[in-house]
Amino acid sequence: MNRSDLQRLARIRLREARLLLENDCYDGAYYIGGYAVECSLKACIAKKTRRHDFPDRDANKYYIHSLEKLAATVGPQLIAELASTVGIKANWAIVAGWTHETRYAFTTKPRAINLIKAISAPREGIMACIRRHWSRSR
Repeated sequence: MNRSDLQRLARIRLREARLLLENDCYDGAYYIGGYAVECSLKACIAKKTRRHDFPDRDANKYYIHSLEKLAATVGPQLIAELASTVGIKANWAIVAGWTHETRYAFTTKPRAINLIKAISAPREGIMACIRRHWSRSR
């Protein structure tokens, strides 16, 4: 798995989450939306490695699902950007509440809508923020 694969997966997962939301599948939209963000953050991490491959399995700090921990691993520039404006900060607060454990949970329509909006807002959305770090150097 390399940076390009993870970037592609992030785009696909976000598209899938939107389709689920449009079809009133709120639980799936919420769950898959969070994975889109996870893939985006892992694409940033892959950029920091040799040849942009995702680190080997023995790198336990990378094989996690905590969006906050993954963002911290990307680095201080991303953390600063996630706190840079009221809009991005509010969107990050929504998105950072996602966990992979939601695969076992039900969610509401408003919660799913809020997550997808927080992820995909064009200017202050979390995906837009993270994408700015996909190609930055270490």
